[in-house]
Amino acid sequence: MARRITIDDAVRVPLPGMDLPVKPRFTPDGSALLILQAPPGSVSRSLWRVDLESGERRLLAAPDDATRYSRDEELRRERQRERGAGITDYQLADDGTVLVVLGGRLLIGDVARPLAPLDAPVGVQDARLAPDGRHVAVVSGGDLYVVASGGGTPRRLTDDAAPAVFNGLAEYIAGEELGRQLGAWWSADGTALAFAHVDERSVPSYPIPHLVGDGVEVEAHRYPFAGGPNAAVSLRVARPAGGRSTEVDLGMRRDDYLARVVAEPGGGWLVAVLPRAQRSLHWLRVGLDGSARELWVERSDPWLNLDDDTRVLSDGTILRSTERTGFRHLELRTADGGFERQLTGGDWVVTSVVGVDEQRGEVLALTTRAGVLERHLDAIPLDGGDPRRLTDEPGWHAVAVSADGRRWVDTWSSLERAPAVVMRSRDGAAAITIHAPSETAESAGLTPPELLEVCAADGTTTLQAALYRPEPDGSRPPPLVVWVYGGPHSQKVANDWSLTVEMHRQLLRSAGFAVLVVDNRGTANRGLAFESAIHREMGRIEVADQAAAVRQLANRGEIDGARAGITGGSYGGYMTLLAMMREPDLFRAGVASAPVTDWRLYDTAYTERYMDTPEANPDGYRDASLLTQARSLTGRALVMHGLIDENVHFRHTAQLLAALSDAERDVDLVVFPAERHGERGDAARRQRQRRALSFLEAQLLGE
Repeated sequence: MARRITIDDAVRVPLPGMDLPVKPRFTPDGSALLILQAPPGSVSRSLWRVDLESGERRLLAAPDDATRYSRDEELRRERQRERGAGITDYQLADDGTVLVVLGGRLLIGDVARPLAPLDAPVGVQDARLAPDGRHVAVVSGGDLYVVASGGGTPRRLTDDAAPAVFNGLAEYIAGEELGRQLGAWWSADGTALAFAHVDERSVPSYPIPHLVGDGVEVEAHRYPFAGGPNAAVSLRVARPAGGRSTEVDLGMRRDDYLARVVAEPGGGWLVAVLPRAQRSLHWLRVGLDGSARELWVERSDPWLNLDDDTRVLSDGTILRSTERTGFRHLELRTADGGFERQLTGGDWVVTSVVGVDEQRGEVLALTTRAGVLERHLDAIPLDGGDPRRLTDEPGWHAVAVSADGRRWVDTWSSLERAPAVVMRSRDGAAAITIHAPSETAESAGLTPPELLEVCAADGTTTLQAALYRPEPDGSRPPPLVVWVYGGPHSQKVANDWSLTVEMHRQLLRSAGFAVLVVDNRGTANRGLAFESAIHREMGRIEVADQAAAVRQLANRGEIDGARAGITGGSYGGYMTLLAMMREPDLFRAGVASAPVTDWRLYDTAYTERYMDTPEANPDGYRDASLLTQARSLTGRALVMHGLIDENVHFRHTAQLLAALSDAERDVDLVVFPAERHGERGDAARRQRQRRALSFLEAQLLGE
């Protein structure tokens, strides 16, 4: 029987069974793995080397008590949704050199001994290790420098940084919405560096005051609001020896996006430019001298989703994944960009390419071929033929592959079983356990959700759902809380341990609520048509599907449809309040965290991808806004928001409060003065759990 979940359980970190090593990578000689792992009971990770023959573990780098993230590192963690602490990433060169950026400092060494400090300009914002390990490109004060890995005087590559002008870093929109965290890319041989030059002066400066602590601090963020100007981004090429950089003519218009930069084995880079309308992707070849030539253009309607699957093979052949067929699949292109052949097809998707084994002639990729609820590693022939599944255990697999494709580290879990980390081999050698699962659902005293299917509001489409059932009380069906996200590029229902240890849902389940999670139309990994159902009208289909799922459970007598609430954060916060406004007879109560309240207040790349611009789609923006529907809110709502949220500004909640006041409506409000988009502080996390639970109990359990 499941144990009673408490507030302490809901905020404790690490979560049960989540004390595993992360970001494993094989050393260049294949004799060892590098991993990030925290001590028992902690989330502060250190960098370790694990010998694959002896099992010996050697500490390479660790944070100390004085380590503090710089503001750049803090914001980068927000962009990456990184919840770990200590060392959260590292870089590994082909010669075994290892680089860590921590607290504005650099640590460097090789895989055989502890890392040591590397002298660099003060206040490192980011750094990129060359593939040959000889140099490090460093960004400080918005300018680029190059430092020899063995030490020495930094060489300055740029000198034009100014307020809102910088080099070698990703602009806000690239990191938050395009999945591009980098702003500098070495050539494969380490002889040249391509880097982004960013001019944000035309982008509005949005002030975020810090209202707690000593002194007065105001963060000024250049935030590109939907319909407004983007940063001007260009690509430049420089040599580590110094001298003037060369600006690359990519044919970019003022508001276009620099989407992807991929180093080619033969020298130079493949560069992808995404026009602001996001319906095409233009691929160019950029030479070491800064020359550029367009190779091909990919097109998609109503929008184009970016990926990180591009690989250039040793003969120059280009591997790509696209949604040209309506589902993300692999294709090959010639060295000049011409279409050669399709490698995969069907009503399933490739979710990521994790390696290429050229000797065997195979691509290694994670796919949904066995069903959208699981991820498995497939070997896909480069010369055509059926994929072959390499992972046996049911559940969710994440994989890191060796450079030669012969071995891989498999991190896998299921609803019943915490993650294991195992090294496996293509030659049938015995698996090596790097980390044994520390929990099962039974040992952790948790009840996994039940995976089920429901029908979408259109009456035909099947949706995946997860239902957390409370202990039966023998009287009547339980009240329901819908936990919702519902936005594009998301999948929340899966045969994965992370669902079992979603402790807010377990807290609600333990308190007597049934908790329902549904991947409505508009979410990811079911094909472009499924996702793009929300085009130009965010919120309508998503709410309809969530409501349809609740009514189906109520009609079957599994939940009490008269006692239904809803909760979510960010897009889920938006969905929570919109569902209460559009389905007031169904959703009596809701808890919304950091809600988007009007899409005109959100950023360009995300919002315009799905909604077009406010000028082109005024009716869609008006109908999707919570501000225009405030009078429809009749149930009780609790809104929680961090005052220094730089993603969904507190301005969203402030404008909602004003609209509700005008409509003579009211909500309860919890403000976190020192928190950003997701609460990190222990006190704020406890308050969030406590207030949400007590609010929903008062609204839905009191009858």
